[in-house]
Amino acid sequence: MSETFEITGADEAVASRRIANSLRHSILDGKLAPGVRIYQEEVAAQFGASRLPVREAFRILESEGLVLLKSNSGAWVSKLDLKECVEIYRIRERIEPLALLESIAGLGDDTIERIEQLSIEIENNSDIDTFLKLDRQFHLLTYQACEMRSLIGMVERFWNTTQQYRRAYTALLGMEKRWIINYEHRLLVDAIKRRDAEEAERVLHGHIRRTRLELEKHKDLFEGG
Repeated sequence: MSETFEITGADEAVASRRIANSLRHSILDGKLAPGVRIYQEEVAAQFGASRLPVREAFRILESEGLVLLKSNSGAWVSKLDLKECVEIYRIRERIEPLALLESIAGLGDDTIERIEQLSIEIENNSDIDTFLKLDRQFHLLTYQACEMRSLIGMVERFWNTTQQYRRAYTALLGMEKRWIINYEHRLLVDAIKRRDAEEAERVLHGHIRRTRLELEKHKDLFEGG
């Protein structure tokens, strides 16, 4: 006599998180490109799950800005055109300095030490995917002590939706021009160590703005796909 197992709500929640985590990594790592359709049936088969946790995983990723859900056609990896990306960067220029301002006073010495260490790891790295991971850790860690959770949610969502375009931009920049990023990171670390919120805001605003201006020169990054 074979045993039967009841799938509980808790089991489905665990499955949804597991599926969402895997798809999130695939999107952020560039394995799933902007504009690509994610088929519910294929994901369910891959994870040996029913459609319910897959649909919930899609909703989780939609809330994070990583996928777009379309009625009657399922989930698609979020894709931006140049105008949309520029708009997001202009918003980032305003809200991320605010997140940094709200965070600096609450950053512990150990956290600041880790922020500095990440900047060094970024300088010593030549792999694009590793750079993107370290750069994300670096910046989000500087916002860690910000208690405005809705603001942090917006920041993380915008980081998610622009990830693929930062990858393309970083590849375009090349190692020979990476010194610009490293230099700005050093300025930012120095301001944070001195608890100079005003200077940190200024550096960060310029850091994000420079990337936006460079992206505006390369409309080709947003074509195709």
